[in-house]
Amino acid sequence: MSRPEYLAPPEIFYNKDEAKKYTCNSRIMDIQVQMSERAIELLVLPEDTPCYLLDIGCGSGLSGSVLEDQGHVWVGMDISTAMLDIAVEREVEGSLVLSDMGHGCPFKAGTFDGAISISALQWLCNADRSGYKPVQRIYKFFSTLYACLSRSARAVLQFYPENSHQMELLTTQAMRAGFSGGVVVDYPNSTKAKKFFLVLMTGISYTAKREHLKQQRGKSLKRRNWILEKKERRRRQGKDVRTDSKYTGRKRSGKF
Repeated sequence: MSRPEYLAPPEIFYNKDEAKKYTCNSRIMDIQVQMSERAIELLVLPEDTPCYLLDIGCGSGLSGSVLEDQGHVWVGMDISTAMLDIAVEREVEGSLVLSDMGHGCPFKAGTFDGAISISALQWLCNADRSGYKPVQRIYKFFSTLYACLSRSARAVLQFYPENSHQMELLTTQAMRAGFSGGVVVDYPNSTKAKKFFLVLMTGISYTAKREHLKQQRGKSLKRRNWILEKKERRRRQGKDVRTDSKYTGRKRSGKF
């Protein structure tokens, strides 16, 4: 089967006929449910607590229905009007937004407790229109997704990478946007059942935190040395200068 993202842009490929065919296919529905349940599992949400979740590339609401069944409230965004029309016909409970993920997630900062995406992320790797630059669109998506999630949230994005280059492109831009995490592969030894999930966390990773502290220590040392040299120059000029202490050059609380 040809990869659909090579046949046409998503808003064109998923026309009324294709959207209806996709939603009524029992095999596709079963796969969507399974992948959605797995994505929710990887979110590691609090038990017995309804969460406010974002469904990216929600389509006709198949994955959103799984969120509903597990007691969560959700907002879905998709670029295909035909898909969203079917979601309305199905009377899904989530709010629906017509939006291109390559233009970013149009929500306020810290809105969501988590995000999922099923079979949508790989579409960002193609330049469907003149002027589209995949790297810029991917970074725009991840940076705005990071912004609209709470600082304890996760995003789990199931996708179909064509090759290792696409996987590296997506993970690199996600880390550049501030996320930590990586790719989880289910059934790695099976050609048909293999599934890729990009699991992203908004909380700073231990490695990133350690690197940040190392950088700050280096900056503090440089700042202290610069201050001591400046004070010494002023003393040689006969100017009144405060006595050096262990607090000289130390960053004050609340100041950056």
